[in-house]
Amino acid sequence: MAEEKKELIKIRGANEHNLKNLDVDIPRNKLVVLTGLSGSGKSSLAFDTIYAEGQRRYMESLSSYARQFLGQMEKPNVESIEGLSPAISIDQKSTNRNPRSTVGTVTEIYDYFRLLYARIGIPHCPKCGREIKKQTADEMTDQIMALPEGTKIQLMAPVVRGRKGIHVKLLDRAKKSGYVRVRIDGNMYELSEEISLDKNIKHNIEIVVDRLVVRPGIEKRLADSIESVLSLAEGLLVVDVIGGEPLNFSQNFACPDCGISIDEIEPRSFSFNNPFGACPVCFGLGYKMEFDEDLMIPDKSLSINEGAIVVTGWQSCTDKSSFTHAILEALCKEYHFDLDTPFEQYPKEIQDVLLRGTNGKEVKVYYKGQRGEGIYDVAFDGLFRNVERRYRETGSETMKAEYESFMQITPCRECGGQRLKKGALAVTVGDKNISDVTAMSIERLQRFISSLELSKTQQMIGGQILKEIKARLQFLLDVGLEYLTLARATGTLSGGEAQRIRLATQIGSGLVGVAYILDEPSIGLHQRDNDKLLATLKHLRDLGNTLIVVEHDEDTMFAADQVIDIGPGAGEHGGELVAQGTAQEIMKVERSITGAYLSGKIKIPVPETRAVPTGWIKVVGAAENNLKNIDVKFPLGVMTCVTGVSGSGKSSLVNEILYKSMAKKLNRARVIPGKHKRIEGLEMLDKVIDIDQSPIGRTPRSNPATYTGVFDLIRDLFAATADAKAKGYKKGRFSFNVKGGRCEACSGDGIIKIEMHFLPDVYVPCEVCGGKRYNRETLEVKYKGKSIYDVLNMTVEEALHFFENVPSIRRKMETLYDVGLSYIRLGQPSTTLSGGEAQRIKLATELSRRSTGKTVYILDEPTTGLHFADVHKLTEILRRLAADGNTVIVIEHNLDVIKTADYIIDIGPEGGDKGGTVVACGTPEEVAENPNSYTGKYIKMMLDRK
Repeated sequence: MAEEKKELIKIRGANEHNLKNLDVDIPRNKLVVLTGLSGSGKSSLAFDTIYAEGQRRYMESLSSYARQFLGQMEKPNVESIEGLSPAISIDQKSTNRNPRSTVGTVTEIYDYFRLLYARIGIPHCPKCGREIKKQTADEMTDQIMALPEGTKIQLMAPVVRGRKGIHVKLLDRAKKSGYVRVRIDGNMYELSEEISLDKNIKHNIEIVVDRLVVRPGIEKRLADSIESVLSLAEGLLVVDVIGGEPLNFSQNFACPDCGISIDEIEPRSFSFNNPFGACPVCFGLGYKMEFDEDLMIPDKSLSINEGAIVVTGWQSCTDKSSFTHAILEALCKEYHFDLDTPFEQYPKEIQDVLLRGTNGKEVKVYYKGQRGEGIYDVAFDGLFRNVERRYRETGSETMKAEYESFMQITPCRECGGQRLKKGALAVTVGDKNISDVTAMSIERLQRFISSLELSKTQQMIGGQILKEIKARLQFLLDVGLEYLTLARATGTLSGGEAQRIRLATQIGSGLVGVAYILDEPSIGLHQRDNDKLLATLKHLRDLGNTLIVVEHDEDTMFAADQVIDIGPGAGEHGGELVAQGTAQEIMKVERSITGAYLSGKIKIPVPETRAVPTGWIKVVGAAENNLKNIDVKFPLGVMTCVTGVSGSGKSSLVNEILYKSMAKKLNRARVIPGKHKRIEGLEMLDKVIDIDQSPIGRTPRSNPATYTGVFDLIRDLFAATADAKAKGYKKGRFSFNVKGGRCEACSGDGIIKIEMHFLPDVYVPCEVCGGKRYNRETLEVKYKGKSIYDVLNMTVEEALHFFENVPSIRRKMETLYDVGLSYIRLGQPSTTLSGGEAQRIKLATELSRRSTGKTVYILDEPTTGLHFADVHKLTEILRRLAADGNTVIVIEHNLDVIKTADYIIDIGPEGGDKGGTVVACGTPEEVAENPNSYTGKYIKMMLDRK
């Protein structure tokens, strides 16, 4: 019995969110899939119950001193959990969005590379490229004697470089050795005086060993002093030339030709997050935000008087009475041009004067203002510098954001986007510097490391490091990420990619006896790579870990040791255990919707006929990222799926080029599209809408009712009731965002935040309104017996029946119901919605609008987080949008969506460098017959099933 108890995680009475007193036994050391409709309570069980409790118990085992830094963990709403291991959650939200975080730093492979380069790298001169060797004391003497006669110099021993501490003993030792002066952080001190340093700041300390004037006859004294310095500072010497640049010498590395000495190579020299290695101009970011000419003057065919300059602060230059216009008039007189010539027809010199200024030359500006008129001498510093100064000096965050919309991220001029100092980039292993290595795809990097030819000494020093690097690269290859580079910023990864990277890191750690909880690791993964991911998950399980995976993927369910189906419906209708067992056993359970889809009892139908395009738009010369200068035709008026393996270039084509070009042209958005020549056929469209999975609002004040616009209609309805009219309430009275009707104690939030310093903030319901957000008088106004709070607390399904006689509200409710969100509450804070739910609210909002038939909808993997039944609903909605004459373009890996598309564009054939071309295009039937298309192979199987 005791043995059996150990083999199960026993959960009793789980009530978190919508779970209904759930009892479930999950087998340990097995691969278990939790599935069910979106909103059924899977995540509540996996993350909010199992993970939260595992994490909390681990925290409880720490000392109270350690706990105060970690914050309190809430105890989940569950009676008991037995047999729980320490839990590690690998979800989609915890990706690091810091611009300094890269794939290399997250997987720690970059740390090994830093060590490798520091230990076996061959340094070269950053200037002439010659290999750098060490310098002897004699060579140093000769170089110093070559300075002009009469030059005053100080020989200094750099004993501390960038180290924290108060260094009392060191200064004491120097004083006892007879030295008199010391330079600390650039300031000279006498060793006899009291020197107190801040122990928390990094210091540089140089002891002055000798002070000399260069002239013949000092060679012996100089040589002796150099010997003393080198023994004091471990082979380093700084010569402070009075009135000149200091000279750095090193018994270690210096270029005899250019006279350049480079710092001692350490692992931190290769870190772009450390001042010792980071490029001094961009501080290791690799790029800078700079004003962009194309955003400031988007349409160069216009003249300045017609409004060519649109950047903030200069829009007034079309107004003849403005000071900006007066400056431009003065420039016209001086440089002989006029403001009615299209900007693109100005000669280069004139464009340079307008953008980069007059180089200090003053022009006479005649200006007549409200306070009189006058002639002013103005040295015009150019649009760029003028706007940069305004951006720097403004204190308003709104204005800063406004200016930033005219900026573009450009690679740093100093390091060219390589993030490190020139000295670090001049160190090579196998003729490649560390930046070249991180720019290779994982697959190429693995080949490069395997074919690396090293000397015997290098092999002895670097053998162990290379073994670690190879193992970690192999883990990344195992989870299907061969197309990524180590330099790729983690903020640009999809949720699935970020999870798979963390999976690879976990396998590298080789832990045993842990409960890993994963949230849809197959997102963004092509069917072809699914087997790699499943092999990885099984490997983790076979090490002796429990894997609990929240997943909707068919292959994963069939590969799992056990599937737990939570449902039967979503929201209020979910939270129960519907079925538990292998995929085959679940198919036999009548109540299980998952089982019905797995067995083929319910199918997502393939359309009888494919819709015929009403026209085409053509992207010519797409070359962003890895796209190989391709031409792609997108059909209009139908639903198109852009498919291909991960990293093949789908997002570059659709999001970076197509969407941004359309947004710029049709929506007048300030964006710079990816590299391409042109797009033909845009005149047939009037707007483009990107329906992504970003939150619909970032504050708890935003909710589905406010986003869809139905809240306005509901407030109108309440304001029209007899109660409201009698009290003189207008619609503003029913808003919780403005004073009047809301509860002022909590400002309409319903909750009050109590800051707890080193503990997490605690949110408590407002005592005055009891969490209802409104004051008593407002809540007394009833519509059909319900107050405004009651309406906000309704689910979409309840509201649909409640407002069935109000057509405008009913239409919006119907669309929310149609997209499968019957269970969400109208007033549910948008921060509690999942990515899939937010996306479907956006879809519902679009569906409820009157269609023009000329809109393009772009969706990037809309099936994320959706169950088969929800995907079924989604395909119907997308087809509805296309049936109205709109164009729907979807980036997708889900075969159920792909098979229902009217047209497929398959990009590939592989990811990264081997991708970026069009492999196949046409109807699903045509693509299925294409032998070169991976997608075609899987689609053929899907079409054969029908």
